[in-house]
Amino acid sequence: MTIPFIIVAVLILFVAIGIFGYMVSAYNALIATKNNVQKAFANIDVILKQRHDEIPKLIQTCEGYMTYERATLQKVVDARAAYLGTGNMAQKAQASDQMSAALKSLFAVAENYPDLKANQNFLQLQARVSGLEESLADRREFYNDSVNAYNISIQEFPNVFIANMMGLKPAEMFNVSDADKTEPSMDIRQPS
Repeated sequence: MTIPFIIVAVLILFVAIGIFGYMVSAYNALIATKNNVQKAFANIDVILKQRHDEIPKLIQTCEGYMTYERATLQKVVDARAAYLGTGNMAQKAQASDQMSAALKSLFAVAENYPDLKANQNFLQLQARVSGLEESLADRREFYNDSVNAYNISIQEFPNVFIANMMGLKPAEMFNVSDADKTEPSMDIRQPS
């Protein structure tokens, strides 16, 4: 063996170790960002479940006061039922949007019922649901940040080759629907 052959062999070995090290590092980073997206969505799911659990109490409190607002209450009940039938992120996002719109309408209608607005149980439930809505907005933002980081990492060069080998596909953002961008309906019938 000659010295040039040994030098070439050592260089090839170092390059191979460097490439292998990069692939392991890139693989681990992609797995971490993928798991962060799943964790962020699980955090949204926790808030959605908490909000879901508060709805029956809110409806029960409102029913005694809002006898003429059955359609508004039914929208909240229907939105809650829609959540029960969801499975993936897109379905949960749609059910969440439906619930947010229904709750906005419910709270808008409640403004015309002074006795309901003065009910301590209603005020506590309204504050709890409003707090959950704020937490949900924060979690959606964190989820979207995680999705953005993931999508960038699987599309960057040279990570794109490893991501393709792993079968990773871009994730969907948790988008706000048109219903969440508009004010709730103020079609309110006054009790007689």
